[in-house]
Amino acid sequence: MAKDRPVYMGPRLRRLRRELGLTQADMAADLEISASYVALLERNQRPLTADMLLRLARTYKLDMAEVAGDGGAEQTARLGAVLKDPMFADIDLPPLASEDVAVNYPGVTEALLRLYTAYREEHLALADRSAARTDTAEAPDPVAESRRFLAARRNSFPLLDDAAERLAGEAEAEGGLAAWLKARHGLRVRRLPSDVMAGSVRRLDRHRDAVLLDDALDGASAQFQLALQIAYLEMRKSFDALLKEGQFSGDSGRRLARRALASYGAAAIVMPYGAFAKAVEARAYDVEALSRQFGTSFEQTAHRLTTLQKPGQERVPFFFLRVDPAGNVSKRLDGAGFPFARHGGSCPLWSVHRAFERPREVITQWLELPDGQRFFSIARTVTAGGGGWGAPKVDRAIALACAAEHAHRLVYARDMGVSDPTPIGVTCRLCHRAQCMARSAPPIGREMMPDDYRRTRAPFGFGEG
Repeated sequence: MAKDRPVYMGPRLRRLRRELGLTQADMAADLEISASYVALLERNQRPLTADMLLRLARTYKLDMAEVAGDGGAEQTARLGAVLKDPMFADIDLPPLASEDVAVNYPGVTEALLRLYTAYREEHLALADRSAARTDTAEAPDPVAESRRFLAARRNSFPLLDDAAERLAGEAEAEGGLAAWLKARHGLRVRRLPSDVMAGSVRRLDRHRDAVLLDDALDGASAQFQLALQIAYLEMRKSFDALLKEGQFSGDSGRRLARRALASYGAAAIVMPYGAFAKAVEARAYDVEALSRQFGTSFEQTAHRLTTLQKPGQERVPFFFLRVDPAGNVSKRLDGAGFPFARHGGSCPLWSVHRAFERPREVITQWLELPDGQRFFSIARTVTAGGGGWGAPKVDRAIALACAAEHAHRLVYARDMGVSDPTPIGVTCRLCHRAQCMARSAPPIGREMMPDDYRRTRAPFGFGEG
């Protein structure tokens, strides 16, 4: 509860009274105050004092924390984040006004938050439809639907973070994830050869009460798979509640989104929000150091860094990209407002595409977009699979990027000036840098200027108009 201003909880008090089946006169008699005073409290014409809070808790056998709540802090933070959207820039919305709405009208606040999330999701869907417009009817794209679901929520799910912190605490007290599975669900963990697992990395064997893991998994991957199994066992209701708010044309998109939520929950169990958020500040976002501290892989840790946007406990917002040597993008997560290409590849001048030339090395780079926006990026290769002689493996490169204003908080940007950022574009078809030698296609809407007599630095010449 705020200490520097009176606390008004009228709507919450009215809701409590109605849940208890009481009239204002009944509550007044129970609390030994007048009915008119109860009416004033419910209309927010009087603040709720500490003494009155204690009376409510004692009289109706309520938990003080349940009565007082968090003072609407989380709802206030969520609403405040939404109101920073540029479309509200011309509306005078003082912080105290939004706080009053969040605290006194939580139902209205939740309705506004859901509407905004639905708007964001539909906005991203329209962008996808425009980019993929063809002469034939569009088929549903489950991958795009799943990505929109995550992007509309900035890849942040506080509901899962809270549940995961509780589960992580229980597992630590029990002696680890395997011990927790045995104590809570009667499941033992068994490691089996890859040929026995028949292509699966994890299976739940209900007949033998066991969680089966491929013994080729390294320590970080095995730990993550156990956490993933726990997420599926313990967070199903949370997944269902979150997916109800999504927009999916078919079951495939919903299943992909559910899988993404389960992976989110697993990462939150292995790297609990509170402990991880504290560690990233202490270690200045050093991904490798954080990986060692939490026993996770470089990619798992980098992925988790994109989720640290819990209202009131935000950390540096990151954009995450994963590509293969051919430039195909297999994962995008945006928490930094980076205008990445929603279709096709990214700019070849971005160091993420050169990371394959320097395996396992962290490559830093300052980036500048055509509109002047600047970002700081790190890139490094990661390997999936392997685990034995002849076992197939895949090399990919991942990039983390944040806005230039946050770069000073990262260990990678220390002692680095921003004097010479690399000029990049979102994608060649949207980039109008005329002299770019790495261009693979001319920009949309610009007239081509073929010239047989001169050789220019750029592979495509085009008009300035």
